[in-house]
Amino acid sequence: MSRRYALLDVFANAPLAGNQLAVVLDSEGLGDDRMLAIAREFNLAETVFVQPPAKPGHKASLRIFCPAYEMPFAGHPTVGTAVLLALEAAGGEPNSQDSVFVVEEKVGAIRCAVALQSAKAGHAIFDVPRQSTRVETPVDDDALAAMLGLLPSETGFENHRPSVYSAGVPYLLMPVRDLAAIARARPLAQHWQAAMPAGVGAVYLYTRETLALGHQFHARMFWLGEAIIEDPATGSAAAAFAGAVAAFDQLPAGTHRFVMEQGFEMQRPSLIHLEVDIEGGALHASRIGGDAVLVARGTLDM
Repeated sequence: MSRRYALLDVFANAPLAGNQLAVVLDSEGLGDDRMLAIAREFNLAETVFVQPPAKPGHKASLRIFCPAYEMPFAGHPTVGTAVLLALEAAGGEPNSQDSVFVVEEKVGAIRCAVALQSAKAGHAIFDVPRQSTRVETPVDDDALAAMLGLLPSETGFENHRPSVYSAGVPYLLMPVRDLAAIARARPLAQHWQAAMPAGVGAVYLYTRETLALGHQFHARMFWLGEAIIEDPATGSAAAAFAGAVAAFDQLPAGTHRFVMEQGFEMQRPSLIHLEVDIEGGALHASRIGGDAVLVARGTLDM
């Protein structure tokens, strides 16, 4: 049986940047083991399998697999698949009208809005389905600095300190002094287990110093699989970061917009748009947005 698939670069407006994504459009009848095997075949950070929705009126159900396991939620698969679904609906003839629809993921229903920019690209923004909350767990600042090959004086800025937040996937959020320090960061596998809080598999480094005007934070993300791997753009980490920036910056009531730089050290420049709504002194809602561009189409013959 032939199954259509597409490859996209997400959180970028041109090919060969951003975070790579595979989307299998015709995935009805595939079992979990088969989807995991296909994800291993693509060998990208995530592969999305598009299936019919469980609820009438929703656009699709999305299953998200990395090569080792299924994920309940991820940002760049949501943005990239939303743009692809809008392109499919437009039939290669995008117009000026935005589309709004709901997709289903393991974490819950997610409302997406897409503005197509061409027959191969668009911008999507989605409501984060689970708002970021702090995970109370011991964090050793000095051990984390050593794990990253940094001096303790190179971590933290203003009142930002290492913390763990989750919007469905927990991240160790590590503030770093400046661009020079974040560029030197090199996670050391021999220190990883001792430094990382229990149950947390990834560290998201961020600094307020940026490469371009109009951007608010520069970030890098590392996670431990068979080896330590860097991710060029991590929407679920930006969703978790919403809780930290709301708390540490003591954001006033209203909507706040941030542009996050990521992937520049990997030559995969990415821009993630984060919107944060504050009500009553607390995080009320957040949204993740970004561009996505189609780079290839094909079929799986199996």
